[in-house]
Amino acid sequence: MLLMTNWLRFAECLCGHFLSQLMHDNLITYIVFLWVCVCAECCHHGGGPISSLCTPALVVDINKVKSNAKKMTERYKELGVQLRPHMKTHKTIECADIMTTGSRRCIVVSTLAEALFYADNGFEDILYAYSVPFDKVECCAALSERLDLFQVLLDHPDALEQLKKRPLRDGRLWHVWMKLDCGNGRAGVLHSQPESLKLAQAIDEAEGVELTGIYAHCGNTYNCRGVEQIQAVAQETTTLTLEFMEKLKAEGITCKSSIGSTPSCSHPVKDMARLSEVHPGNYVFYDVQQSVIGSCSLEDVAVRVLTRVIGHCPHRNQLLIDCGWAGLSLDGAGKLPTGYAVVDGHPNLKLLSMTQEHGRVEPISGKLDYSKYPLGTMLKLIPYHSCATAAMHPTYYVHSEDRLVGKWTPTRGW
Repeated sequence: MLLMTNWLRFAECLCGHFLSQLMHDNLITYIVFLWVCVCAECCHHGGGPISSLCTPALVVDINKVKSNAKKMTERYKELGVQLRPHMKTHKTIECADIMTTGSRRCIVVSTLAEALFYADNGFEDILYAYSVPFDKVECCAALSERLDLFQVLLDHPDALEQLKKRPLRDGRLWHVWMKLDCGNGRAGVLHSQPESLKLAQAIDEAEGVELTGIYAHCGNTYNCRGVEQIQAVAQETTTLTLEFMEKLKAEGITCKSSIGSTPSCSHPVKDMARLSEVHPGNYVFYDVQQSVIGSCSLEDVAVRVLTRVIGHCPHRNQLLIDCGWAGLSLDGAGKLPTGYAVVDGHPNLKLLSMTQEHGRVEPISGKLDYSKYPLGTMLKLIPYHSCATAAMHPTYYVHSEDRLVGKWTPTRGW
C-alpha cells in the first residue's frame, strides 16, 4: 500500500488533476499510464541509466565515494590517529555509513539539524564543531542528555558561561572542545594570545564541564597550490597545536588534539601522527577546487551535475543549458579557464555565466559545431565546490558506471 501511494504521488506530480479525470473516464488507460510511471520511478531508484534523469540533477559515483573514503580511513589507521569524518559535504545517512565504515560513531557536524538527523538515525559520539550559538544551548543540552556522547565547541568565555548556566541532568558533563586559531583566521581563539591558555584553564576548571580537546581547522590550506604548500600549512597547524598541548600539559591539563581540512588530511605530515584525531570532510566527494589545490586528481571527484542543452545561440557562439546558479554554486567564478565548472569530456567548453535556471556555454576557442550538441544533449558539470553545490539539491542520484543504484536524501537547515 505504501509503495502504491508513492507511485500515485509520482504520477500525480507528472499530470496532476488529469489523472483523476482519466481514472474516472477510462480505468484501463489509467492503469497503463500508472504502470509507465512506476517503471520510470523504479528506473530512477536502480538499474536505469543516468541519462533517464530529469535535469539538472546531482549524481554521485558510488565507486569513487567508497574509494575516497577507504583511502582516508586506511591513511589514518596506518598513522594511528582517529579519523572523525565531517558530514557537512553530503549530510546523508548512506555516505556517513561509508565514512564511518558502518560504526555510526565519531563524526563531526556543522549544524544542529545535522546533529539531530544523525542522532535520530542511531549515530553516537557526535561533535558539533561550530562556536556554540547561545540560542541553541538548550538543544545542545537535550542532545547531551540523550546521547552517550555529544560534544560542543567554543572559543569565548561568554559561551562557557552559557553552558555553566545550563547544568546537565543526571550528573552528566558538557564535553567541550576549544577552537584554536592557528593561522586560518576564521573562528577560534588565537594560539599566541594568553587568552587561549586562560580559556582552556577555565573550561577545565568549570563545574559540570570537561575540556575534551583542542580543535584547529587549517582552512588556510585552501590557498595552497601543490602538495608542498599543503604540507607546509599542515605542518604549521600541527606544530602550533602540539605546542599548545605542551602548554596545557605544563599546567596539569591533558585532553585530545584535532586538526583538519581535506587538503591537509589528504597529504599528512609525519607529526600529524602525534595528534589524537583529524576531521576532514570534503574528501568523500572532492571537487574541482580540491584538484586545483592538489588534494586529489580530477578523476577522484565523485559528483557531477547533469544538465541538458536547451538552446542554440549561433549569433553569440553559445549554447544554453538548463542549469543555473540554483543547481551549481558560483564559487568557481574567475578561477578556471573553463568558467564556473569543468564540462566533463569537453575540454574546449566554458560555462561562461549563469542566471537562476540558465547557463551560457561557449567554446574556449573557435566556433561551436552545433551538430555535436543537438537540443537535449546531456552534459556533465564537475562542480568547483561540491559542498555548496550539493546543498542546492534535495536528492542525490547514486550510480555505478552510469547505471542508477539508488537515491540519497540529505538533511537540510540549521
